[in-house]
Amino acid sequence: MDSLPEAVVQYILSNMSNAKDVASCNCVSRKFKDSMPYIKTLYFPRSIFDNLKDGHTPDCIILQIVSSILQLEELVVYCPFTSTGLTSWLSLVGPSLKNLELRMDNLVDQNTDSPSKLDCIQDARNLESLRLWGVLMVRAPKWDLFQKLKSLEIVGAKLEDSGLTEALKATPNLTNLVLLGCEGLRTVWIELLQLENCKVDFYGLGSCSLTLTAPKIEFLEVQGCSWIRVREANCLKNLSIANNAGRVYMVDFGNKLTALESLSIRGVQWCWDAISKMLQLASEVKHLYMKVEFTGDFESLLPFPEIDFVDFFKSHPKLETFDIHGAMFAALCQKNSLKNVDSSFIIPCLEEVVITVRSPLNAEQKMSTLESLVKFGKTLKKMKIRILRMKSGHSSADDFFEEICRFRYMNHKLISIE
Repeated sequence: MDSLPEAVVQYILSNMSNAKDVASCNCVSRKFKDSMPYIKTLYFPRSIFDNLKDGHTPDCIILQIVSSILQLEELVVYCPFTSTGLTSWLSLVGPSLKNLELRMDNLVDQNTDSPSKLDCIQDARNLESLRLWGVLMVRAPKWDLFQKLKSLEIVGAKLEDSGLTEALKATPNLTNLVLLGCEGLRTVWIELLQLENCKVDFYGLGSCSLTLTAPKIEFLEVQGCSWIRVREANCLKNLSIANNAGRVYMVDFGNKLTALESLSIRGVQWCWDAISKMLQLASEVKHLYMKVEFTGDFESLLPFPEIDFVDFFKSHPKLETFDIHGAMFAALCQKNSLKNVDSSFIIPCLEEVVITVRSPLNAEQKMSTLESLVKFGKTLKKMKIRILRMKSGHSSADDFFEEICRFRYMNHKLISIE
């Protein structure tokens, strides 16, 4: 390093980020120490201050390191800190910060007398990306406006409806919004006109309602909502809806999802109106994943109604990959599902099918459906059959499995069994 030009040494050292390495380099030589102010990113790991002695506090040490940097652009703090410490750091580097990530650890902090950690973030008003872990937002944070903020991620949070709504009003230009493991929400309204990517995961009974106004939305993933309404979804390309704790009663995406390429619907129970509406809206979809165990309203757990094999694939002519689990596969294998099949029928674009089989019931119809997929899928390249927890005290399960194995043997280049 001694033989390198000073500018090269400075460039190399300015790419360090771990605070422990930065502190060590300050003790190596004057050349190293003189390069430290040009660091752009600073990262404080969770356990970096576990063995502090002599009365030092994390707040003071972080302040000392931060104050030595001229133009800090990214700050990541996973170690414990206080709102007073956060205020002192951001008062120095807030104007230059573009990316801020904080492990807040204030889920049980009910102190409303002093400024909260959330309120302190206002000093970094030029942020482009903000990520927060362990957040308590039972009231609206005192934020004015983050005009440049494009990405907001909150992971593990206790939120109130009004607090989240007001926080999002201060971030009108978001293009990316992630809310993961958030509890306490019931009715969520999101209006972000520039939003392109949104991922929300609401923890609890799965009974939230979501209303989203985002005309530019392209990617949407929703977990834990029973009622979902998205206005102006003309740009939506990838959609995933799941509810593992509750039921999905209603989905509303307007008239048709013309740009949608990928659709995933998952959960224990969906009302059939919601399922059929999604399938109608997604007529142009290329990739479809369905793992819904039951339909039926309220407490009634019912199987899927019969689905006509020909009508389904004619309604989804662009379908390239199709991943179906028990209930949907069983619906395509009913007595009359294949009654409209004729020699002129083809499945034009289907290339890959993954089928999860859980029961030997209606084995003959299920085999007919598998054979029809191979026969009419003119572009089919791969079929994967998953046998999942098939339980039966009768020999029908063994007979069905033998039929599947025989079918695989006849089409060994195309079919695999898991």
